[in-house]
Amino acid sequence: MSLRVRIKKRLSKSFLLESEFETSSCCLGILGASGCGKSMTLKCIAGIETPDEGLIALNGRTLFDSRKKINLKPQQRRAGYLFQNYALFPRMTVLENISAALGGPRKQRREAACAWIERLGLGGLGAQYPHRLSGGQQQRAALARMLIREPELILLDEPFSALDACLREQMQILLQDILETHGDVVLVTHNRDEAYRLCSEMLVMESGKALKKGPVREMFRRPGSVGVARLTGCKNICAVQRSGEREVYASSWGLSLRTAEKVGGEITHIGIRAHDFEPAARQSHNVLPLKVRRKSEDPFEHIVLFTNAAAQAPEEQGELWWKYSKYSGWQVPQKLYIAPENILLLVP
Repeated sequence: MSLRVRIKKRLSKSFLLESEFETSSCCLGILGASGCGKSMTLKCIAGIETPDEGLIALNGRTLFDSRKKINLKPQQRRAGYLFQNYALFPRMTVLENISAALGGPRKQRREAACAWIERLGLGGLGAQYPHRLSGGQQQRAALARMLIREPELILLDEPFSALDACLREQMQILLQDILETHGDVVLVTHNRDEAYRLCSEMLVMESGKALKKGPVREMFRRPGSVGVARLTGCKNICAVQRSGEREVYASSWGLSLRTAEKVGGEITHIGIRAHDFEPAARQSHNVLPLKVRRKSEDPFEHIVLFTNAAAQAPEEQGELWWKYSKYSGWQVPQKLYIAPENILLLVP
């Protein structure tokens, strides 16, 4: 896939979407909080919405160019769009919904639709109406209706947001299988786990603008900025002062920390992911005595909120998060350790 997007669209007096990126990834994830402009970007690519100005090009074809007054209709763009609510026609059966996406003789359309019904595990449901289907079945029917047209680009807008946790994971596995053989994908999500699991590349958006784009694993390992760190799930972020070539002081935590990388003059914050702490052994640096503020648990992990017990007035210090597996065998220790390579150096 070669997708180039450089668009502007005024959505309100206070919000201007300025989306700009290029990708050759087979699956690009657009990650951001609700209202950041990621879904509007997807709709502009699909042709459902029209930018005020800019350019959209797919594999060398210009889909939109405000200067050249090019604006292809959605059906001309060869982009399949999966809506959040699936947008199935309520008075058509599953078979009719899927076959309606094709032109040509009725028999051929029905045969192609039946093949997709079987492929997506909807056998026996072709005569059912959408309201009789579960959320997962509706999604598979909508996927079949989209994929039957063999789109050049697949656009997915929060495709798992309406599904429960178990069904969400099942549909993600199904989608992974489909995407291996059917086209290139842009996936919009606010769920970092979905982006990490499904995408090879990720674009992070905030307040209508792209913050950073890169390989998914690298984006999590080195987010680079406070905004990207926060959107990729970093719980512990603190302003710091540089106190050495590889040392910072986090005043809100009352803590001096060594870093693996050199601390440049542009660094204003650090981040520590909640899962990167471990019980301290004999380490002489980056050790935090705990003053536990509260504890809770998820089905498979413990969550501890704590402050630095060695700091002056620890009750006034900012809280840190520590998450660890229930199967680790750990108990809450007196001290935690953070490895220098797990400290994220961040710009504003």
